[in-house]
Amino acid sequence: MEPAATGIVLGDDGLARPAWAAVDPLLREYYDTEWGMPVRSEQGIYERICLEGFQAGLSWATILRKRPAFREAFHGFHVDTVAAFTDDDVERLMLDAGIVRNRAKIRAAVTNARATIALRAEGGLSDFVWSFRPATTPAPKHFGEVPTTSPESVALSKALRARGFAFVGPTTMFALMEAIGMVDTHLVDSHRRGSSGIWT
Repeated sequence: MEPAATGIVLGDDGLARPAWAAVDPLLREYYDTEWGMPVRSEQGIYERICLEGFQAGLSWATILRKRPAFREAFHGFHVDTVAAFTDDDVERLMLDAGIVRNRAKIRAAVTNARATIALRAEGGLSDFVWSFRPATTPAPKHFGEVPTTSPESVALSKALRARGFAFVGPTTMFALMEAIGMVDTHLVDSHRRGSSGIWT
């Protein structure tokens, strides 16, 4: 299973995947079933904003392995529940070895829940985030062509920060856009290219 020059690996099932999703069974399952598929619910997007924020400086594999513990600790990322978290909840979470115990990131999850509630007056988090969908999507042939930011992710980051969100930098927001299908950065030779149904 040596990666080709493009970074694509042909799996034992005959399917072409990027090297990062070709070996670890958890990452492979995530790549094959979730990554890049459209997410439009408020709770789904809020969860992904939180997890992308927790991922900053860490590997996505680390976050994915801890995702069940995150979901338990944050009550399934139920927005109204997390918005009501107190300082005592933050201290409780700082003792939870199952998650990433970073006080600033934990507080950001609470802050972002409250900001999500406030956004309901403007049509809601989902419509707000998806309004930054670009007119075109990248078509990378190899990893070197996969961008890490875009004008839209910069604009989304700025707009969310203006509405009180935290840990929503341009790179983090581009990762969010990839994860929820707003852009398709699957390599053109990947078996998942175009699977979202949004980009053909």
